[in-house]
Amino acid sequence: MSLRTRLAALLLGALLPALPALAEEGGGWRERLNWPPLLELDHVLLQTSLYTDHFSPDPEHTNNQRLIGVELHNPELWFTGLARFKNSFNQDSLYLYVGRELTMWESGDTRIRAKLSAGALHGYRGEYRDKIPFNRYEIAPAILPTVGVSWKRLETDLIIFGAAGLMVTAGWRF
Repeated sequence: MSLRTRLAALLLGALLPALPALAEEGGGWRERLNWPPLLELDHVLLQTSLYTDHFSPDPEHTNNQRLIGVELHNPELWFTGLARFKNSFNQDSLYLYVGRELTMWESGDTRIRAKLSAGALHGYRGEYRDKIPFNRYEIAPAILPTVGVSWKRLETDLIIFGAAGLMVTAGWRF
């Protein structure tokens, strides 16, 4: 038996005892995550970048990402989005993603929340192709954690992009 098969069997063996708890009515993982998400539009977020900083500055890095992004949110706090920006090496790039947000604190019109998005990143080409992991065919997987504040229709986020840096964005909800 191959190592991959053994690891899969071990993982399956560890998960099997948990399946009845996950499947319990009203409290299973699907219900807790509101899965599958509703295909219903609650609001649209239009956003742009305000500030970018790289943790290890390189003379080739640019901190002017000129990001413009659109996110479609449903009532269950799931979202999908597309962002167009200049990457760290001033190349046109796209990030197509889905994600979920979690309200951490709320009072009146003010809300602090965390977001996690995952998707496909395209745009690191040529000599910069290997600057991001798994960039096969110039498309790489990406996972971006975010912490943000919303007040009425205004939203601002702090996005951490791996070990490379951070970005502050601001947007307006419609």
